[in-house]
Amino acid sequence: MTADRLRDIDAEDRLRADLYNYLGLILSGPPDGKLLDQTAGLSGDTSELGRAIDQLAKVARVATPKGVTTEYNALFIGLGRGELLPYASFYLTGFLNDKPLARLRGDMAALRIARPDNVFEPEDNIASLMEMMSGLIVGRFGAPATLAAQKDFHAKHIGPWAGHFFSDLAAAKAAVFYAGVGDVGRVFMQIEREAFRLATD
Repeated sequence: MTADRLRDIDAEDRLRADLYNYLGLILSGPPDGKLLDQTAGLSGDTSELGRAIDQLAKVARVATPKGVTTEYNALFIGLGRGELLPYASFYLTGFLNDKPLARLRGDMAALRIARPDNVFEPEDNIASLMEMMSGLIVGRFGAPATLAAQKDFHAKHIGPWAGHFFSDLAAAKAAVFYAGVGDVGRVFMQIEREAFRLATD
């Protein structure tokens, strides 16, 4: 993405993209010390999302990479499987690698989004979808997506299930640091859903 293209994106959309990207990064694997430190340095405002961000930062300040790795493994890997299965197919149909994944792959091809060669997770995992949405907003896959295109992608692949996943993450037995991630994601998904409902392109 060029600097000129980034300048064409308004500040609110850059912030949206940054939060989607952060959620994708923090859910793609346990954070290292640098990412934990960056999380600890976050600050929010008095809104519900701002308060959730402040609480996540507070937990990050006392977290350690080793502790969060243990938590991540219990949540998403486990012995056989973790406490949560963060895939659209599972949330929408009860099965992995089902029709929602096939529909996503078709839309990815149309949008020229390719799974990196070093990623082996099914594309409908929550981390990948957060990263895709960020990329659409800022134009990582070509021109920045129109609001209508963002709304369509969100409605098909994120809106129907991501809020439920983040609520489950916030309430998961193994979640401490990731409970805060779940709260941030849950509130953000509510904001995005309402914004898309009211938006016109």
